[in-house]
Amino acid sequence: MSNLITEAFVQQYQNNVIMLYQQMGSKLRGLTRMEAVNAKYHYFERLGATAAVKKTVRHGDTPLINSQHSRRRVGMVDYEWADLVDIQDKIRLLITPESEYAVNAAMALGRAYDEEVIAAFNGTSYSGETGGTSVAFPAGQKDTTSAGCTTARLITMKKKFDENEVPDDNRFFICSPAALEDLLNDTQAQNSDYNTIKALVRGEINTWLGFQFIVSTLLPLTGSVRSCFAWHPSAMGVAMGMDLNTKISERSDKSYAVQVYVAGTFGATRIQEEGVYELQVTE
Repeated sequence: MSNLITEAFVQQYQNNVIMLYQQMGSKLRGLTRMEAVNAKYHYFERLGATAAVKKTVRHGDTPLINSQHSRRRVGMVDYEWADLVDIQDKIRLLITPESEYAVNAAMALGRAYDEEVIAAFNGTSYSGETGGTSVAFPAGQKDTTSAGCTTARLITMKKKFDENEVPDDNRFFICSPAALEDLLNDTQAQNSDYNTIKALVRGEINTWLGFQFIVSTLLPLTGSVRSCFAWHPSAMGVAMGMDLNTKISERSDKSYAVQVYVAGTFGATRIQEEGVYELQVTE
């Protein structure tokens, strides 16, 4: 059996897992700022807004603008997944893209990736030169109204992004199935909006009010309140310490069953509060 576990075999399996991880396993991969790192902590550098100075005299001194530099720290989190294959004939199926082992590994790591990003939306961020200053998610970026997901609340969310000068392109909104159902029921009286939301549910479109909608069951639920989030990719950062790494080997301690193993190391943080908004939805 060992002669079946070649390097090409392992590489093919890893390629299949990564393909599934990007296309099916994670819904948020590629929707944040991402940087490859090789350290325990990574720092996302930030540069504050400045203002131009009016020129009032000829041949005057050149003004020097004091640009405000700051940073956000993110720590690495290790994830791993493994399973054993006891039936020898099943080994040959490991390298097929539709292999249930590739799907299981991709889905597990993909959910872990999304959970890291989701937790960072409204979690504590760490600022300062060494990341020693805690930054709580501001109350001004939350809508804690005890209500469902309504058109009016989404319009207010859009207004907040507009006031914060968040770029119009690539705005995302991740919500629960119940929140999307609320929105469908809320817009039935408005024909154009209702037709748009119906198309959103059917998958014909994915954008409404300037936000690309993503439906997820991983959003945090406290009692009957679900936290949904809007964000711009520049407002969130993912540090990728190690992308998916795959090993396939025999386990002599398990009757020479084949073990498939996948691991990854990554972490997420909020870089800019102004580009993240929490909409608490009562389900």
